Amino acid sequence: FALFVVLVGFLFKGLFSDPRERDSALINKPVPEFNLPDLMDESLLHTNASLTQAPVLVNVWGTWCPTCIAELGYLTELREQGVRIIGLYYEQAYDPDFGDQFDINALRNEVQTMLERAGNPYQFNILDLDRTLALDLGVSGAPETFLVDANGKILLHHTGDINPRVWRAKFAPVMQELSQ
Repeated sequence: FALFVVLVGFLFKGLFSDPRERDSALINKPVPEFNLPDLMDESLLHTNASLTQAPVLVNVWGTWCPTCIAELGYLTELREQGVRIIGLYYEQAYDPDFGDQFDINALRNEVQTMLERAGNPYQFNILDLDRTLALDLGVSGAPETFLVDANGKILLHHTGDINPRVWRAKFAPVMQELSQ
């Protein structure tokens, strides 16, 4: 009977939970160490220091992701309002086990065309082909966005697109608190 009660309680709790909300183990912890190239210029390397000095949104995205493309316009508006946004490009088609079938120049052209068409909110894009940073962040797909403070500490994690409703409810209060 006790097992039945526990099972019913577990299922009842799941009935009212939001499947899009999941707690991140990294909240209030520093961004994991990384040293990754810029998507458009592999001679430029980005590290944790790239995420300091001011609050920043780290937006995980890809051109293959329709929701990511849909949010580019609103993210561009946020950048125009002074919000610092950095892209973490998540490439689904790359698999290091298949060698040189991946064409980085084709990817760069695709990204450039997409950002010209839909809006470019990013100061720069980090290329994470092997998904080391994405895995360290616990990314399960795209889009996902992390709010990182000026000291490199993760304050928020959001799975799904950033739109006016999500911005007002989740990010704006924390950004306002950071600016005080």
